[in-house]
Amino acid sequence: MVLAAARRLPVDTPSLYFPTRGARAYHGVMLEKGLVQIYTGDGKGKTTAAFGQALRAAGCGNKVLIFQFLKPPTLDLGERLAIERSGLPIRVESLEAQWHLFRSLHSERDLAAAGTAVRGALVKLTELAAKKAYDVLILDEILFCLSLGLGRFEDVQRLIEQKDAAVELILTGRGATLELIELADLVTEMKKIKHPFDKGVGARRGIEY
Repeated sequence: MVLAAARRLPVDTPSLYFPTRGARAYHGVMLEKGLVQIYTGDGKGKTTAAFGQALRAAGCGNKVLIFQFLKPPTLDLGERLAIERSGLPIRVESLEAQWHLFRSLHSERDLAAAGTAVRGALVKLTELAAKKAYDVLILDEILFCLSLGLGRFEDVQRLIEQKDAAVELILTGRGATLELIELADLVTEMKKIKHPFDKGVGARRGIEY
């Protein structure tokens, strides 16, 4: 697993912390019971929702690991920049595999390498979940990996079964199967009604990535 590369902030970067005068101090509130959440569907917002949950959990003192599948550490993503600047106990890691959103889907070499990396990552993530290295564990795009055949349902099932009872597990991506939905405590489907892509509007920095 590779930690997303840290970036040095420019000297004139404004502070992102709110004034604390008169504010209520938060003390660490660890989870007593961890559940399994799924964010799926063809609409926008799955990763966005997961990162929002990460902020909420970390704001209350929980340690969070976000592992992003099929989003190499070389990608310049706004959510990663925000986490790096926040100082919150959130770690972002990425899959050790080269991946291009469109080209790799038609490359047997890329698909094979990604499949090997996904299976290896799930083994390590299961170990982390079992020993409660983090309070909240987010597997971003793991469901899409399963839909492409890059991972096995049995491996995700094992992670769910072996995780510490106090670890919250969040799975995102298109194509959640009925088998996984049965194992989850919360399932939200993001359904596309309209999207700017349909009108030829490309991805916008700060909004889509």
